[in-house]
Amino acid sequence: MNYKNGKDVLPPELLTEVQKHLCGEMLYIPKRDEMRASWGQLSGLREQVYTRNVQIVNLYDNGATVTELIRDFCLSEASIRKIIYNHRSKLKVKA
Repeated sequence: MNYKNGKDVLPPELLTEVQKHLCGEMLYIPKRDEMRASWGQLSGLREQVYTRNVQIVNLYDNGATVTELIRDFCLSEASIRKIIYNHRSKLKVKA
């Protein structure tokens, strides 16, 4: 996040209005909703997690135990079970 001086980026009349509410304080201005990237979208982490989760479900469907998946993916039992449950729930919605 970059900080900019309001007098360098805002029209004088808008700066005067903002100063009525916040004078000498920092103000965060969020991005518009259409400019926001969803979680993991820019870093590619979302795709990596999705791929890992599909792999977990496929291994489970092919006979891997939850204990083996915990060991292989370094995740908790609750996480493994949630991944399997969520995947099954999504398949039911599509059917």
